[in-house]
Amino acid sequence: MSRRSGILEFAVLGLLRESPMHGYELRKRLNTSLGVFRAFSYGTLYPCLKTLVANGWLIEEPGHTAEEAPTAPLAGRRAKIVYRLTAEGKEHFEQLLSQTGPDAYEDESFAARFAFFGQTSRDVRMRVLEGRRSRLEERLEKMRASLARTRERLDDYTLELQRHGMESVEREVRWLNELIESERAGRDLHGSASGEPAQQDTTSGATGGLPRTGDDTRPDTPDDTAT
Repeated sequence: MSRRSGILEFAVLGLLRESPMHGYELRKRLNTSLGVFRAFSYGTLYPCLKTLVANGWLIEEPGHTAEEAPTAPLAGRRAKIVYRLTAEGKEHFEQLLSQTGPDAYEDESFAARFAFFGQTSRDVRMRVLEGRRSRLEERLEKMRASLARTRERLDDYTLELQRHGMESVEREVRWLNELIESERAGRDLHGSASGEPAQQDTTSGATGGLPRTGDDTRPDTPDDTAT
């Protein structure tokens, strides 16, 4: 399984832990709540769902989500398939949440992990944040060393692009420092005391300028009846 597929599976399990959903609703939530999935196709999502069903982590149920009132199905039209997290799926997701290795804070996965910090224990959040900061500090040091070696050979525009890249990394390091300080002080993102786990807003750009992940394929026409 590729890293990108693993990130998508993690996000799908996390969203379905909140409530059952059909495919179109899942795609909408991945797009709006987790900006790292702004561009990916149904051709990516449904194979992922099939894999999760085959693993026993999801089940398919014809019917309605919690947000939909029951209505009589249109003649000749199949009912939407609702995906529901199983007990095994919940246990697997909790195992994924507890992981703090490099895969948790690399560019492709950190934003997705951060989006589910509200369901993550404080000690795990701290290790992931500190791992991400350490990785970016290493990157920043290399960027500065490279710029120092090549500054005289760069034209003004290339030099400005290099500086812009460094400033972006520096901003994220400062952001991480603030988050780590809040975690150590036992505060949530709004500065108030927080219990376990902290509730965070993942719908208002909490991931800031973090890299996006997902399939850049143009979105396909919605098909909620896919199985």
